[in-house]
Amino acid sequence: MEDKLVSLINTSKFFVDGKDSHRVLDNVNFQVSRGESAALTGTSGSGKSTILNIIAGFEPLTDGELRLNSENTGSWNDQQWSYFRFQTLGIIFQQFNLLTPLNVRQNIAFPLSLNRQPWDNWCDHLVDVLQIRSLLDRHVSSLSGGQQQRVAIARALAHKPQLLLADEPTGNLDQNAGIEVMRLLNELIDECNTALILVTHSQECADFMQTHYHLLNGQLIKSNNKDEPHYATI
Repeated sequence: MEDKLVSLINTSKFFVDGKDSHRVLDNVNFQVSRGESAALTGTSGSGKSTILNIIAGFEPLTDGELRLNSENTGSWNDQQWSYFRFQTLGIIFQQFNLLTPLNVRQNIAFPLSLNRQPWDNWCDHLVDVLQIRSLLDRHVSSLSGGQQQRVAIARALAHKPQLLLADEPTGNLDQNAGIEVMRLLNELIDECNTALILVTHSQECADFMQTHYHLLNGQLIKSNNKDEPHYATI
């Protein structure tokens, strides 16, 4: 288990709505190593985003154990979670969650400032591939949904995180832009040995990942296992 960056061990998650209890995860086991990419698919409401929220520490488990870097997170306090998030984690949120008082450059540089890292050639590469260089001085509130998504992707990748959680990262992008984003995510994996967990409704996006899991009735079903990412069209 030493090389596993993320381990969910016998994990279950329930949501309570009045007198009703809704089981989202039912004794799930799931592991991702450094340099590994995994796609999570399933119908809307099946719990895909919940898995990402659990791994990021935004949602507590009902039962079971979450290990990050082989460390049991069950006793982590807020400070430990904050340290893990800004140092190790990158997140592409489905709703972007950009910092609206800041412009595009400042949003992208925010995780760099937390880690005392400078803007470097990798950041320049990100803004060029994502075609947002001309937007760097604009406030994010003035951008379209697709532009905001590109900024959110650049921000999540800027500090070269060890673990990247991506929730529908191509949802607001056209086909060609989506292909470039998926290639960029794989570039991060190859260059930085990053682990990537991708939530998507797209089989084509899932085909870029090394492994593919489908969430059905609270169970993760492994759909395929490929040694190398397949560069499909979106």
